[in-house]
Amino acid sequence: MATNWNQVRQGDCIKGMQQLEGGSVDLAFADPPFNIGYDYDTYNDDRSADEYLDWSKTWLSEVVRVLKPDGTFWLAIGDEYAAELKVMMQRELGLHCRSWVIWYYTFGVNCKNKFSRSHAHLFHMVKNPKEFTFNADDPQIRIPSARQLVYGDKRANPKGRLPDDTWILRPQDIPESFQSEEDTWYVPRVNGTFKERKGWHGCQMPELILARIIRACTHEGAKVLDPFSGSGTTLAVAKKLHREFLGFELSEEYTTRVNERLSEITPGDPLQGTENPLKSAPSTKNGKTLESRQKKNKTIPKERL
Repeated sequence: MATNWNQVRQGDCIKGMQQLEGGSVDLAFADPPFNIGYDYDTYNDDRSADEYLDWSKTWLSEVVRVLKPDGTFWLAIGDEYAAELKVMMQRELGLHCRSWVIWYYTFGVNCKNKFSRSHAHLFHMVKNPKEFTFNADDPQIRIPSARQLVYGDKRANPKGRLPDDTWILRPQDIPESFQSEEDTWYVPRVNGTFKERKGWHGCQMPELILARIIRACTHEGAKVLDPFSGSGTTLAVAKKLHREFLGFELSEEYTTRVNERLSEITPGDPLQGTENPLKSAPSTKNGKTLESRQKKNKTIPKERL
């Protein structure tokens, strides 16, 4: 059955992928429900652990089937099932892990009885550990190295270097960190005040995350699949970067919204988001406290002086 690409299809992704030809997809990216009780409009995100893992194995098996022999798969997942799904992909589904990337973001999720969550896991998996696409020399995913910017070292690669795992308190105070060759990526979440925000989906991925993945793991004209299209970021970025794309989305409303988003995009359009998020937040020394602001305005109460 011939597949019509460059669209999002409304319906269950498992049934949708079953209609795709095996070995036909260059890159699949999935940001599935995390099973944490999120209020989706048409999906139950509060299943038993066994039910969730069985369902995950079913759709992951279809992803593996439709990937080309040298295809690549990226999974975005939260803490709750990251370990189980990584083992499943390697031990049961035959994938090989190239990188375990941590996406660190500001505006973390506030938690009452544990450290506030400010990261997600991005598993970079391949079918064949010896044959896969990784565009290491693409200047769009490389950045200047410390040898170039700090030490003036003649041994520095003029092309820069690729992206490294860390405990970070204030990322804007350490601009030498979070480089593109490191496996801890610093990109803010898409929040309500961001121009990039679409406003109708609560779990919108930043375009810069998808752009790095798509640029690194595919060439122009490649076929990119997203089983859980959500707000449509994977498809939007694929279109901007001159890739073919196909998505599935269970929600009829989200499907309509994604189609509207895609209709406004022309291949080659610029990405949305802050190219260098470290520069978008003030360093500690340039920050302001409430007291310093009050002193400047001479409104600090006498009892606190």
